[in-house]
Amino acid sequence: MTEPTTGRLRVNGAVLHYEVRGRGPFLLLIPGGTGGAASFDGIVEDLAGDHTVATYDPRGIARSPVDDPGAEQSVAEHAEDALRVLEALAPDRSAQVFGASSGAIVALHLLTVHPERLVQVVAHEPPVVEVLPDAAEHRAFLVRVQEALHGQGVAPAMAVFAAGLAKDGGAPAPKARAGASPRAAADLPYFLGRIVPRFMAYAPDVPALEVLSERLALGAGADSRGELPHRAVTGLADRLGRVPHPFPGGHIGLTTHPVEFGETLRKVLRPST
Repeated sequence: MTEPTTGRLRVNGAVLHYEVRGRGPFLLLIPGGTGGAASFDGIVEDLAGDHTVATYDPRGIARSPVDDPGAEQSVAEHAEDALRVLEALAPDRSAQVFGASSGAIVALHLLTVHPERLVQVVAHEPPVVEVLPDAAEHRAFLVRVQEALHGQGVAPAMAVFAAGLAKDGGAPAPKARAGASPRAAADLPYFLGRIVPRFMAYAPDVPALEVLSERLALGAGADSRGELPHRAVTGLADRLGRVPHPFPGGHIGLTTHPVEFGETLRKVLRPST
């Protein structure tokens, strides 16, 4: 893989590690979970063949330390981080943005508050459970995750989280079973305790997204039908009168099917000059 140009960007309360590859229209990739920029390793090289591709570790994840590890996190602040990356790396250019999972929630918020900076957002399975008719059940599920985390520890909390994402009565979602790097595993307490409760409580601004819907493409995993993130993105698509684009694999198709996932993303991305 071609070595990226890397840098560090001071933002409010954190220092972000970022990576840039390629030349061409500007494409920002926003990761979800604890994978950080490395979660795009399987697709970034191909995309950099005709895009300037930037990605970064979100605040508190991997190589992006926060000043206060106990600070509350918010979707709005993470979206401002993404904006700061855009302003640092592409100050005079509009951007395309792809976000996965919690990163897709960030991308949705970025589109609603700074549409002038974006030509297109592709959001893959943002777990915006507040759009669902049974949202109250999922709020209770998030409380159970926090109770398990603070009362029993990371592993039991992760088991509760996995069961809540899975199909009804089914096995845990692949996200919970996938092998994690030591760095990603070390970030699980922060992710479960700081990111999950705030991000999965986020209610997207549906009227604003309706106005901007021509710039928004939603993605759903071909193998994750019935799982909570798939239900959420389908619910959002229904509210917007749209149909999600099918992506290979499930919620983490980005890492389980990288070649096919990257090819699909390339097809969904709007041609840009």
